[in-house]
Amino acid sequence: MQDEKLLVVNNLKKHFDVTKGFFKKDKSYVYAVDGLNFDVKKGEVLGIVGESGCGKSTAGNMIGQLLEPTEGEIIFEGEDLLNLSRSELRKRRADIQMIFQDPFSSLNPRMRVFELIAEPLRTHRKLNKKELRNRVEEMMDLVGLNRAYMNRFPHEFSGGQRQRIGIARAIALNPKLIICDEPVSALDVSIQSQILNLLVKLQKELDLTFIFIAHGLPAVKYISDRIAVMYLGKIVELTTKEKLFEGALHPYTEGLLSAVPIPDPEERTKERHIIEGDIPSPENPPNGCNFHTRCPFAQDICRNEEPEFEEKANGRFAACHFPLNTHLLEKNETVQST
Repeated sequence: MQDEKLLVVNNLKKHFDVTKGFFKKDKSYVYAVDGLNFDVKKGEVLGIVGESGCGKSTAGNMIGQLLEPTEGEIIFEGEDLLNLSRSELRKRRADIQMIFQDPFSSLNPRMRVFELIAEPLRTHRKLNKKELRNRVEEMMDLVGLNRAYMNRFPHEFSGGQRQRIGIARAIALNPKLIICDEPVSALDVSIQSQILNLLVKLQKELDLTFIFIAHGLPAVKYISDRIAVMYLGKIVELTTKEKLFEGALHPYTEGLLSAVPIPDPEERTKERHIIEGDIPSPENPPNGCNFHTRCPFAQDICRNEEPEFEEKANGRFAACHFPLNTHLLEKNETVQST
């Protein structure tokens, strides 16, 4: 993995106007994404995890240019995508592809497999019939689909096979960044592992860069190099997966870790921090720290002052006034100094 930054996201926001009433005097907004800052290095997999409704899919759609941000910068290879003209953005779309959560609704039911995979190639590449067919066959081989299925329709496939078609479409243009928006959450558990293994294989063989979005930590841990934890439209913790699973800094991350099933009976006896209560409405987020309404460690400053998202130690970022597992920060500082 290289240190070159392929993508840099600065203060990214998406506020949906949900103002009601005939005269619309009182403006009301859903703060789906409310100030994201992160980068993605070339060749890495950045996992984004959080509860449903935290804004992770909205963030992915903005980076993939399916939603227009309210505010912020999306800098891809040194260019702010939000400042590009339509023609310039059209060229960039070939470099940023998406794999969607529901493989059935993301595929046109009236198109055969060949046409589904060939569609992006026809749009962005000038290939003759033979070259087009060879490329489609190559993509089918890469994702483990039998070439004999080329003339079948999406409804003739299982969920896992349909997701393989979606993956073939995404990699057909040799993109520089692929946004995987919960690509396994709609699949059976046995099929999830197959698709995850396929994504890992393709990422290594084709030197791909992924943003992998999920609501569960196990899948993110398996595929990611770094993990960003989102809560109510903001990133509350960001670090490598090794450091994250060594011990969380943010109480919300600690709660997510505690929710992961533990197969070892001896490990189950350890204290676990279960998150209680419901996630607040993004239309009316709490003052101060967004998580203070569910945090067992919240103090007055948490209710009144929003914590800065900052680096607490080498490579460990968090937004918390009273981070947990501070002994790990001291250990990391000692290792760095030696």
